[in-house]
Amino acid sequence: MKVFFSDIQTRHDPKCFLVNGAQQPNPEVPGRADALLAAARAAGHEITAPDDHGLAPMATVHTPAYLEFLGTIHRRWQRIEGASEEVIPNIHPTDRNGRYPSSAVAHAGYHMADTACPISADSWDSIYWSANSAVSAADSVAGTGRTAYALCRPPGHHAFNDLAGGFCFVNNSAVAAQRLRRTFERVAIVDVDLHHGNGTQGIFYDRPDVFTLSIHADPDRFYPFFWGHADERGAGAGLSYNLNLPIPRGSGDDLFLSTLEKGLKHIEWFAPGAVVVALGLDAFQGDPFGGLAVTTPGFEQTAELVGRYCKAHGAVSLLVQEGGYLCPELGDNLVSFLKGFEEGLSR
Repeated sequence: MKVFFSDIQTRHDPKCFLVNGAQQPNPEVPGRADALLAAARAAGHEITAPDDHGLAPMATVHTPAYLEFLGTIHRRWQRIEGASEEVIPNIHPTDRNGRYPSSAVAHAGYHMADTACPISADSWDSIYWSANSAVSAADSVAGTGRTAYALCRPPGHHAFNDLAGGFCFVNNSAVAAQRLRRTFERVAIVDVDLHHGNGTQGIFYDRPDVFTLSIHADPDRFYPFFWGHADERGAGAGLSYNLNLPIPRGSGDDLFLSTLEKGLKHIEWFAPGAVVVALGLDAFQGDPFGGLAVTTPGFEQTAELVGRYCKAHGAVSLLVQEGGYLCPELGDNLVSFLKGFEEGLSR
């Protein structure tokens, strides 16, 4: 399988985030990409540098004001006397449809949902090239019909059209899906991350051309809390084109796989020409977040199910990396998933 990745994606190196009010080291570190890349290379997958596609693909799902914020905020932040090294918000508006002040502090609060995605001097370069990896992988899939893997880091599925959050800045899965829409009338996004893909849901919530499916730990007492519940089905023209299938925390392979089967049966009736898999490996039983208990063989079975669906229904497929944090098995979990997907496609 062709793997798209740029070394520039490792420049973003956030130092901390808040958990239950306590400052802790940020787990979205460059070492995640290093481990995933080494595992993919060792397994014999072809590593390819992405092309530079400019801002246009990102601008299909993100607002100009938001992209300008991401690209310029650190420089502006450093003009503030006594400012922190990283951009971290300390005030949020209660109404995001209201005034948009000129202050860098206000813009940070407006465009950042939480404190998990600090922005440093090197962040924009990594964000930009992470998106380029997704776009190059999407173009490869559209052009060849063969599955590709975008090793996106930073990840993206918590990013809304003008709001960062949960380690995410540009929504790479959404960018890839929109790119595939140039070739395919309907695209489905299958999110198997531990956490609900709230940003992806938000971007496509009122659209009938992109079906969003997310299987994740029940958000009632788990991030992202305010999104990911089963009664969120879309709005307007997008009503019934969004499907959330939350499962209890601690659930393992059996429930995860049976829930995925249920979701794929719904997608059959949407008949997408392309499927984007938002690949979170943090559902693993040994992941630092500890929300679910999927095993390494479970990832292979998960991938095989989706690959088999794509083969049976003639849909091309693209894998976009989301979560999955440093633990000894991180690389093994990726290799297991890629192997299972290829096995599913060969059935």
